[in-house]
Amino acid sequence: MAVLSKAGCNAGACHGNRNGKAGFKLSLRGQEPAADFQTLTRDMLARRTNTIEPDQSLILLKPTTQVSHQGGLRFRVDSRLYQILRDWIAAGTPRDPPDTPTLQRLEVTPAQAVLIEPQDRVQIKATAIFSDGSRLDVSDLAVYEQSQELAQLSPDGTVRRGRMGETAVIVRYLQCQQTVQLAFVPSRPDFRWKPVPARNYIDQFIAAKLQRMRIDPSAPCDDAHFLRRACLDLLGILPTADEARTFVSDTAGDKRFRLIDQLLARPEYADFWALKWSDLLRNEERALDRKGVQDFHHWIRQSFATNKPLDQFARELVSARGSTYLNPAANYYRANRDATTRGEDAAELFLGLRLKCARCHNHPFDRWTQDDYYNWADVFARVSYKILENRRTDTNDSHEFIGEQIVYESSGGDAQDPRPGRVPQPRLLGATSLDDDQDRLDAAAAWVTSPENPFFARAQVNRIWSQLMGRGLVDPADDFRATNPPTHPELLDALAADFVAHHYDVQYLIRLIMNSQTYALSSDPNETNADDLINYSHVPPRPLTAEQLLDADHEAASVPSTFSGYPSGLRAAQVPGARPSRRPSAAEQFLAVFGKPPRESVCDCERSTDTTLGQTFQLISGREISHLISDPHNRIARLLDEGKSDRQAIEEMYWACLTRPPTSDELDAMERHVGGSTSRRQGLEDVLWALLNAKEFVLRT
Repeated sequence: MAVLSKAGCNAGACHGNRNGKAGFKLSLRGQEPAADFQTLTRDMLARRTNTIEPDQSLILLKPTTQVSHQGGLRFRVDSRLYQILRDWIAAGTPRDPPDTPTLQRLEVTPAQAVLIEPQDRVQIKATAIFSDGSRLDVSDLAVYEQSQELAQLSPDGTVRRGRMGETAVIVRYLQCQQTVQLAFVPSRPDFRWKPVPARNYIDQFIAAKLQRMRIDPSAPCDDAHFLRRACLDLLGILPTADEARTFVSDTAGDKRFRLIDQLLARPEYADFWALKWSDLLRNEERALDRKGVQDFHHWIRQSFATNKPLDQFARELVSARGSTYLNPAANYYRANRDATTRGEDAAELFLGLRLKCARCHNHPFDRWTQDDYYNWADVFARVSYKILENRRTDTNDSHEFIGEQIVYESSGGDAQDPRPGRVPQPRLLGATSLDDDQDRLDAAAAWVTSPENPFFARAQVNRIWSQLMGRGLVDPADDFRATNPPTHPELLDALAADFVAHHYDVQYLIRLIMNSQTYALSSDPNETNADDLINYSHVPPRPLTAEQLLDADHEAASVPSTFSGYPSGLRAAQVPGARPSRRPSAAEQFLAVFGKPPRESVCDCERSTDTTLGQTFQLISGREISHLISDPHNRIARLLDEGKSDRQAIEEMYWACLTRPPTSDELDAMERHVGGSTSRRQGLEDVLWALLNAKEFVLRT
């Protein structure tokens, strides 16, 4: 089995494919040795393993290309892989004896290494540890893969640098796998670490790794950047011109700390984080109906407005039952109509585990088996619905519901395992089985949010870190697995323990992160960190989200937004649902183009921040932007009515759009342009258009 994996025969792209290749099918990565034994020794009249003439076995002829093989050369006749297979065939393809020791774990060394130039290689040693206590060096039989394609991997476990950077090498032998974290660092002979003042333990962990990586952090950002960043991250909106001028002119040493407290107390904080969790909880109209969406959104928003502990928030969702109108948390299950979807979503949302791969086969990159998957799904198999009414408008859409529903837990029913003869038993992931008479949802809710749960606190801390820092310590933020290790494991553990110790207080964690020196670094790189994207040595610019950008446009232009079916002035971040009206307004089209998710899954990845040509057209000449600039009652009209000079109007628009005054060169150029325009109004419209299209405006820096 180890030879088949080493040669890649049972990989998903080859014979481990669900349908096999060329009539030859193996289990993916050897997860079913008994089935593979039958395939190799019985199928095709046993031609694959010829015990009379071993060298004529197809399993030897094809991988060595002695006969045509679409998969190419997998090993040579003089290799150890060939010899192991040939010896087994020559011995009559025996089964393993019943007392054969089983593999218990895999030990790899080094577990991590920082290689400073001219060091360019490291030898990984893999040791298999068996049930009888024996140890076997399997370095030449283990499979080596990397998370970032920056090194060259040799079959014996030698890793050679291809380019500078960090990568995780996944070492796999039979059913076990471990990860080796490697960093290839430039020599930088003139590098001298300059101690950075630490505001809290976050800075200490970040600085320790930066020092190992020979990376200098960027300088702290200025007050204007910090204000803009904090408002976008916590409120989803820009600071007003007056707020910006007041904050920048404030000379108090604690003004940033006070700012964070003030922002957390504002209603926009609850609006913005309710938007985030409405995305994750699939709060959309087709499955929940308009009233359900609004009730669910209000419940989520109130949870953040009152700083409800996140464990309580999760517990109320997982155990939710009753009317979807009277108990809005029950809408969580209204969007998840079958046991497997409920299991997948709960694992990803609350535990940071993506289990979808284990639906069809054992997870190829983690420890979860198909048994784990269906036993976990069985925990949610008895969620049932009483549909009081369904006034759906599209009779062909069975997923649309309009009307109140009652969510309850029935007394019977199990998840459907498609494997013959398998009946799932309700079991918590990596934990105990549930008794048949237990309330499964209450048991799941209690376990998910237990301080002893190894997943919940780490997953939620990582999600909040990702929201504020632009990248998770584990990235993607909801993809925890052995083969996707955190960039700063000690920091993640410390944050999770701190979060539990403070009773899952979201605002405590936000304050901790935002008050760190790491959060306040500039986005301007230096010569040592320009290529660093994962160590938080500076703040890489990132696009505003769809709602942030639209709300920023409206705030900059001082024009209220309009959404179909909602009162004028409701900001994009306050819209409860995701589904646009049948005739989308210009604002709804804008949000769709800039990546607002349809809320069809719980994955963070559903929200797109990719740039597209359509976005360019929206910014340059789209209906929404054109309307904002030409609106007869916008900021420009107000400035003209107040008798502001060109210089004063330009300065006001800079503060409103970019949270700073114009430089002298910018001011002179803009004044010349307005003075040479056909009208003052036209010239100032051009200034506003330029600011709304500036990189500084559309990026969070």
